[in-house]
Amino acid sequence: MKNSFYPDLQKTIESLPINRIPSERMPVIESMVEYILRKIRAGEEVRLNFICTHNSRRSQFSQIWGQTAADYFGVEAFCYSGGVEVTAFNERAVAAIRRDGFKVVQKGETNPVYFVFHGPDSEPITTFSKVYDDAINAQKGFAAVMTCDHADENCPFIPGAEVRIPLRFEDPKAFDGTDLEEKMYSERSHQIGAELFVVFQKVKEGL
Repeated sequence: MKNSFYPDLQKTIESLPINRIPSERMPVIESMVEYILRKIRAGEEVRLNFICTHNSRRSQFSQIWGQTAADYFGVEAFCYSGGVEVTAFNERAVAAIRRDGFKVVQKGETNPVYFVFHGPDSEPITTFSKVYDDAINAQKGFAAVMTCDHADENCPFIPGAEVRIPLRFEDPKAFDGTDLEEKMYSERSHQIGAELFVVFQKVKEGL
């Protein structure tokens, strides 16, 4: 699968800060690995719904990097994202994934739909802001991966979820309009990419 990735994205993947993942985050990462392996061994589809309040930044990064990591390691998985409110895939986050080497096609202006490609022959990853139970997402038999503390703490029950995994990340929104904006969006994208690449690398090794 590696040859199907755009060169600039391949460089980003090779530079992901995998060796800088704090040890305290590994138990949650391992729980996701165990869930995915359990589904594969049972002959069931792997469905991951990354959930954050507005489905605008961290959950979008997670869907894109999760699907990319799964495809990179040849693990069949279906990655989704959603929120508890509809806003839009934040333009700063879109700019960050473009900088990372993804090709992005936008359709529409208000809450646009984005088609994200990791290589010339890849299927598009379809992203836009939506609630977690939108019709485009899996309705049952999925892991609810909570990517922000607000959604995790305010959504005690996610209908259709088999497990709930609290893989929380800090919000780059805090740096909007500052000199650090671009740096922090890229840093968060790369942190999420690193952790999800570790997940699927471990899944691949466990098969």
